[in-house]
Amino acid sequence: MTWSPTHPETVFTYGAPQLKFGAGAADEIGHDLGALGATRVLVVTDAGVLATGWPDRVAEAIRESGLEAVVHDSAHVEPTDASLAAAIERAHADGPFDGFVAVGGGSAIDTAKAVDLLLTNGGELMDYVNVPVGGGRAPTRPLAPLVAVPTTTGTGAESTTICVLDVLDLKVKTGISHVRLRPALAVVDPRLTASQPAGVTASAGMDILCHALESWTARPFSSYDRKQPADRVPYCGSNPISDLWAERSMSLLAKAFRRAVRDGSDESARGDMALAATFAGLGFGNAGVHVPHANAYPVAGRVRDFHPDGYPADEPMVPHGMAVALTAPEAFRWTFEADPERHLAAARLLDPDVFDSGSGRSAAPRDVLPGVLVDLMRDIGMPNGLSAVGYGPGDVSDLVEGSLRQQRLLATAPREVDPDALAGIISRSMRLWD
Repeated sequence: MTWSPTHPETVFTYGAPQLKFGAGAADEIGHDLGALGATRVLVVTDAGVLATGWPDRVAEAIRESGLEAVVHDSAHVEPTDASLAAAIERAHADGPFDGFVAVGGGSAIDTAKAVDLLLTNGGELMDYVNVPVGGGRAPTRPLAPLVAVPTTTGTGAESTTICVLDVLDLKVKTGISHVRLRPALAVVDPRLTASQPAGVTASAGMDILCHALESWTARPFSSYDRKQPADRVPYCGSNPISDLWAERSMSLLAKAFRRAVRDGSDESARGDMALAATFAGLGFGNAGVHVPHANAYPVAGRVRDFHPDGYPADEPMVPHGMAVALTAPEAFRWTFEADPERHLAAARLLDPDVFDSGSGRSAAPRDVLPGVLVDLMRDIGMPNGLSAVGYGPGDVSDLVEGSLRQQRLLATAPREVDPDALAGIISRSMRLWD
């Protein structure tokens, strides 16, 4: 689609947290918090990550720097409005805190963002949730410094301005988005990811891939009408800086993803995956994501009885990265016409040999990138489409309705998204390969 704004945008924005990357980085958090002015810190994690010992190790490093640290295992894998409310209440009871540390995957980081937001700005959680699900209220006061320490390689939550949650009564996944939610510091220590089960590595890795690929193919920033300064949002469309991060992330995934899933002890692959996740987060946190992520929200939010390998077995879930991946091949088949050259370039980045051997040599151009994605998904053990996680043709209209609620994401799509387009993508995603 050719966008023809009356007054084309000429400005793009870029924001990122401070970053500390490398083996041993997590041991320096006490020093970093002191430099940020914190004296009494809440460490937010979940029960599974707590069992690895890393949250207590981080808390001890904080105490050794002369600060006080309290550890809460209040994060829920795939946070809900109920779990966030419980975490906020627990933090209120043990407060006050003037700094926060999240140790875990995106769920722990998003929980810490919500706790920080509500303890510093007050009100109710739904006041801040994006419209039309919530009130869309913006925080009026700065948040306390948050240090994000990811233990999974995928979400990019350590770099973004977003907190994602399920609203249980509505059976929809949505979020809170504001620049003040961006962590003050991201501490990426690849040692912390070594305990990831293969299923988590695969799902979280597909989140990395889609972050990079969606920001790479997002509607260009220059295709929008010129915004007033007060109207600028973190997701501004693809731009030269976000493109650099996305491109490098996809190149790292090409050589490390399958290796990291196959052998979790491969330190080189783990390091490359951590770096790919960081790069993708720095890219999509500014350019934005679009159709696969919008579809992922209802796919995860309406789960019935699917229990993925590597995740807690006590309740059904479709992990976020898996939910994103399940409609990605068909979504990128649909977006192909917006920029064929960019889609083919992405296929080369993810599979440098795609045009030298295999299906890429004979496939129609619009099928090349979907083919690369399907081959990868099959190799790393992703489910074969939406039907494999419990959905069928009768669910299409509900899933479309849930996707349409994610207008903040769909606005970044390189083609104009309507219900028929989403229905087609979702219907064709019921089964991805024979």
